Amino acid sequence: MGKYVLRRLLLIIPTLFGVILINFTIVQFAPGGPIEQIIAKATMGQMSTTSAISGGGDTGMSSQAMEQNAATQNPATYGLDPELIADLEKQFGFDKPVHERFLSMLKNYLRLDFGTSYFQDRPVVELVVERMPVSISLGLWSLLLIYGISIPLGIAKSTRDGTRFDFWTSTVIFVGYAIPGFILAILLIVVFAGGNYFDLFPLRGLHAENASELPLWDWWVDYFWHLALPIASLTIGGFATLTMLTKNSFLEEISKQFVLTAQAKGLTERRVLYGHVFRNAMLIIIAGFPAAFVGILFTGSVLIEVIFSLDGMGLLSYEALLKRDYPILFGTVFCFTLIGLVMHLVGDIVYTLVDPRIDFESRE
Repeated sequence: MGKYVLRRLLLIIPTLFGVILINFTIVQFAPGGPIEQIIAKATMGQMSTTSAISGGGDTGMSSQAMEQNAATQNPATYGLDPELIADLEKQFGFDKPVHERFLSMLKNYLRLDFGTSYFQDRPVVELVVERMPVSISLGLWSLLLIYGISIPLGIAKSTRDGTRFDFWTSTVIFVGYAIPGFILAILLIVVFAGGNYFDLFPLRGLHAENASELPLWDWWVDYFWHLALPIASLTIGGFATLTMLTKNSFLEEISKQFVLTAQAKGLTERRVLYGHVFRNAMLIIIAGFPAAFVGILFTGSVLIEVIFSLDGMGLLSYEALLKRDYPILFGTVFCFTLIGLVMHLVGDIVYTLVDPRIDFESRE
């Protein structure tokens, strides 16, 4: 197993390189970059060119100069001094050839230096470290709650297939699945967060303002109190898929010949279920864990982060995508990919723990 883990860790390097190269290539040739956005805002009168660079002031261009530029410049740079356009390109690093920008980015990535945000003027690493705890809090606790409820419920449904318990639990989880997470979040706010009915939970943030002054136990209570509604919004709709997957997986294994043999030998139902069926049935569930973790950690919580005013990685990536903030985009893609690859490796290791008969090294 050690050699397999080492090979998988070494494969992470070319995989990250390929992902970064593809994203860099797509983004570099996509229209609507940061310079084009600043030019568009300046030409539409929303801001002056100088303020786009330094935060205030005037372009200093006369109307006659703007008319001359209008006749000679590209429509995208209408009314702007070419020197200012060149300054913008130098500021954002677009004055260099594409291959030089890519090689420079790779050198910085080897030092875990993702650059500085174009529009927030802060290091990307600092932004990621600041936002990561929020996303991890939402993703980790939501996923643990979903797996902690769905797996036992799916096992119980498989042993009571066709009963009233199976029918009513299926009805409840599918109703929850049909309600979009952001709609449920708004409903929970209206009912429980000081809307029209009760004021039981905080409306926004991850901690109270005086959280740093609280004792350790009170700090944890305040932490989960703030997370209660966001986690409920994320998890209620996530029970259906995993519960039914668990149920169907166990039903398929229960109908196999080795289960009938174990029952014929006089083993108890519990011993058959957890001693023989469990390992085989859980493999397909474990296989989906890495994708579920990455999905709920970064993409599934964007709207929830917006509604509950939680500054997480999903919201950071979404804002960077809208603004074409390339350093943040590349930095977050790098983090997403790395975490995804590590989680797939963790999933393979858990595979062998659940069923020791699986040997990845012998298959290569």
